[in-house]
Amino acid sequence: MTLWNGVLPFYPQPRHVAGFNVPLLIVILVFLALAASFLLILPGIRGHSRWFWLVRVLLSLFIGAEIVAVHFSAEWSVGRVSTNTSYKAFSVARVRAHVGLHVGLEGINITLTGNPVQQLNETIDYNEQFIWRVGENYAEAYAEALEKGLPDPVLYLAEKFTPSSPCGVYRQYRLAGHYASATLWVAFCFWLLSNALLSMPVPLYGGLALLTTGAFALFSVFSFASISSVPLCQLRLGSSELTTHYGAAFWITLATGILCLLLGVAVVSLQYARPSALRTFLDGSVKDCDSQEKRSLPLILNNPLHKQFGALDLTMSTNL
Repeated sequence: MTLWNGVLPFYPQPRHVAGFNVPLLIVILVFLALAASFLLILPGIRGHSRWFWLVRVLLSLFIGAEIVAVHFSAEWSVGRVSTNTSYKAFSVARVRAHVGLHVGLEGINITLTGNPVQQLNETIDYNEQFIWRVGENYAEAYAEALEKGLPDPVLYLAEKFTPSSPCGVYRQYRLAGHYASATLWVAFCFWLLSNALLSMPVPLYGGLALLTTGAFALFSVFSFASISSVPLCQLRLGSSELTTHYGAAFWITLATGILCLLLGVAVVSLQYARPSALRTFLDGSVKDCDSQEKRSLPLILNNPLHKQFGALDLTMSTNL
């Protein structure tokens, strides 16, 4: 047994789950609260328009939540491997562990989990994050990791992304992440604009805003995909090689961009082909309101004999 219940004494930082952090949790909770608030008022909407508003609002919230959430996700590019590798520098001890590499728009996350967790009288369960966003210094974070004496697999992968590494992938990943993040924020702004325009009698501009939202979402995907042309150094851990592939955040962003393009094309096409049908579709409650107003009007019956036997106008004159 070691001191501090098997935890290294120079490891005071809290450990976060790979690919999931506090900002991402906040974004999810905010949009879930908006969706729950809408579901509470949904029973107050009468008629078939209730299902129309359900699909419209939930679909719009999904698009907005996805655009914001992927900024904080480390699942744009992922790689995992199980290997038998060295554990510490200047030591011949080896451990059997699962090593994970998670690349996001703002940095990388490296995980090391022992198989089993308890080996060499220590708890092998590490999760380290190295950030390269504006205002953060990746090289300093790597130097601090060296001072803390983190395991060899963590330091080995982190060193590959340093600015001075012979791999030369730091600049490409950093620039691709910045461009992808910037285009996603632009897509979020146009998503807000599209919601406002589709709620007004200008569906054409709302459809164009949806098209722009999808275009910028796809631009972010292409920005990150541009790093595929950069050959990544061989990542060999012990007897195994770690390879990366596009993660869930990449594919969900791609699907969201295509969805926005399809919705925008549908709105613009209907505006030119059948504008009345589009207006009726966007104002799904018009028919129900009209029918409700007609039911509330008083019933008036006209008798055709009323005029025939109506009261006669009598004129009386007096001669003096």
